[in-house]
Amino acid sequence: MRVAIVGASGAVGQEFLRVLAERQFPIDELVLFGSSRSAGTTYTFQGKEIVVKELKHNDDFKGIDIAFVSAGGSASKEYAETITKYGAVMIDNSSAFRMDSDVPLVVPECNPTDALDRPRGIIANPNCTTIMMVVVLKCIEKLSHIKRIHVASYQAASGAGAAAMAELEQQYREVLDGKPATVNKFAYQLAYNVIPQIDVFTDNGYTKEEMKMFNETKKIMHTDATCSAMCVRVPSLRSHSEAVWVETESPLTVEAVQDAIRNGEGVQLMDDPANKVYPMPLFLAGKDDVYVGRVRKDLANENGMTFWLVGDQIKKGAALNAVQIAEWLLKNDKSLQK
Repeated sequence: MRVAIVGASGAVGQEFLRVLAERQFPIDELVLFGSSRSAGTTYTFQGKEIVVKELKHNDDFKGIDIAFVSAGGSASKEYAETITKYGAVMIDNSSAFRMDSDVPLVVPECNPTDALDRPRGIIANPNCTTIMMVVVLKCIEKLSHIKRIHVASYQAASGAGAAAMAELEQQYREVLDGKPATVNKFAYQLAYNVIPQIDVFTDNGYTKEEMKMFNETKKIMHTDATCSAMCVRVPSLRSHSEAVWVETESPLTVEAVQDAIRNGEGVQLMDDPANKVYPMPLFLAGKDDVYVGRVRKDLANENGMTFWLVGDQIKKGAALNAVQIAEWLLKNDKSLQK
């Protein structure tokens, strides 16, 4: 099994290295690719030193079985044919292909079989906030069909990459030292602030991040449910949080929803408000699952439920989900079984 990581030096690329090692993904050879700037950098994987190669339009992907790609949408679009030319399965972490009709958008807990139908050799990894939400929605959908979703996300600096995390830390130091805060990665200073904008605004007043949640949820869950989102950047370092309201066709009890989550795949129930037990990003960085608490009836809708979730954006929201797709393929796709 020959595996490639494109964008190896980025935050998600580094997480790929950790996740592949943690899960003992079967790799005979690992090839790392990056920009001209990161080419030549060396990383250690399973005791071996691997030098990052510059991503080029050549035959370097010949013999590669699976390529995990996290180098940005423009790079994904430019190099997709080069990566897949010789049969590699490209699992792409950018937004470049998510809504293309001939590219499956996959969360293994929700729609793994979609990954088998990939005419272009590409599987898209959804947006981090969507991934974390739909694994919980899948639990509820089994109880009663979800008609509407409202969600407010509280997204950590990690969602904008390693440089953004470093900038947040730098801003805190600068503010505490009485210096002007350095602002490059965000629209405004994030330290001691929240910014109600992630990505650019579209004509309908929603940001691209918010529209991703609307469109991707439909595609992943094969549903007619509509999702209205408000995505906010908050000054935490890693792990995103979401407050979610769902309306189902039939009324549900809190206990039924808690049981569904407790028995769900890829989710953990952390819900004991009397003892101040609920998910918080400070304590859940590095965890695989999505954690859910504050499950309760929606007081404004007799068929509504509301809950709070937290998940590691770099892990389940990016690298882990992609690796789980590959693991499922190795078990279920005969073309990858050797």
